[in-house]
Amino acid sequence: MKVVYSEDHRLHFPQGELYGGEFVTPFERPSRVEYILRELKRRKMDDLMAPAKLDMKPVAKVHDKGFLEFLASAWREWTEAGFRGEIIPTGFAARGMRQKKPNHIDGKVGYYILSMETCITAGTWEAAVSSAAVAQTAQKLVAGGARSAFALCRPPGHHAHHDMYGGYCFLNNAAIAAQGFRDQGATRVAILDVDFHHGNGTQDIFYARDDVLFCSLHGQPEDAFPYFLGYKDEKGTGKGEGFNINYPMPPGAKYDVWGKALSAALGQIKRYKPDALVVSLGVDTFKDDPISFFKLTSDDFRTYGAAIAKARLPTLFVMEGGYAVEAIGINTVNVLDGFLNG
Repeated sequence: MKVVYSEDHRLHFPQGELYGGEFVTPFERPSRVEYILRELKRRKMDDLMAPAKLDMKPVAKVHDKGFLEFLASAWREWTEAGFRGEIIPTGFAARGMRQKKPNHIDGKVGYYILSMETCITAGTWEAAVSSAAVAQTAQKLVAGGARSAFALCRPPGHHAHHDMYGGYCFLNNAAIAAQGFRDQGATRVAILDVDFHHGNGTQDIFYARDDVLFCSLHGQPEDAFPYFLGYKDEKGTGKGEGFNINYPMPPGAKYDVWGKALSAALGQIKRYKPDALVVSLGVDTFKDDPISFFKLTSDDFRTYGAAIAKARLPTLFVMEGGYAVEAIGINTVNVLDGFLNG
């Protein structure tokens, strides 16, 4: 399995994250990738390649033009305004307020952000572009005939809406990849999101479309980020109705519960008959992850990798979350290993 990876992910490393009322070292940090690379190398699965330059055409089909322009210029505007720290807004386009983009950069940030743990730094845009390029390059390998590929993306992407960023995500890598498959001739594409957190951004992007089936397994939003999307009754709208399927699960869910949801999702995908499958691979379902509440063991990741393999679809794995840093490499590679040997 080819692994696409870019060193440019290091350009994004905020020095603080607001968590529980304190500034802490971000859970989403460069060392996450190092543990995955180390485990890939240990198991001799490190067939690495660098990404090609990002083609912005599919990006522009899943993200708003103004949003992309904001991300590209935010750091320059922030520093020109005289701010010296990393980008965190002071106000938000909350309920009851006008949904109108301000001129001042602080207002723009509040307009485009969905959660405050996600800072923008000097290198964020370049890192986000490189991450999307990683997904796009790996997608083209699968579209070109490879059975599978792994896009080792950082920063992750599945929380990024068509016009909002947050949850450590700026560009929606899985959505960009799915759009790439469609642009290159696929009639239907399925996205299976196995991250602990609901893929709210991916849902938002494809909610009114029937050419991309979205299935998300996640912590129930009453108790887990992003809180305001991910309920079971969110099924799509217009021609997209029935093509958005959420599987929210309660605190403490183990593989006996999680695995049933996966089987149900894979059944939906089989009936949909897609030409390709994109897996938003978050391994924060692990029992010791610091910001989740599922209880999967490391062996469970290999088990579900094999279950995904049984779908017999061209499959692209796109890295999302996972914050138990010591275990992230083992669990990520267990999924890939289970898929390859399933």
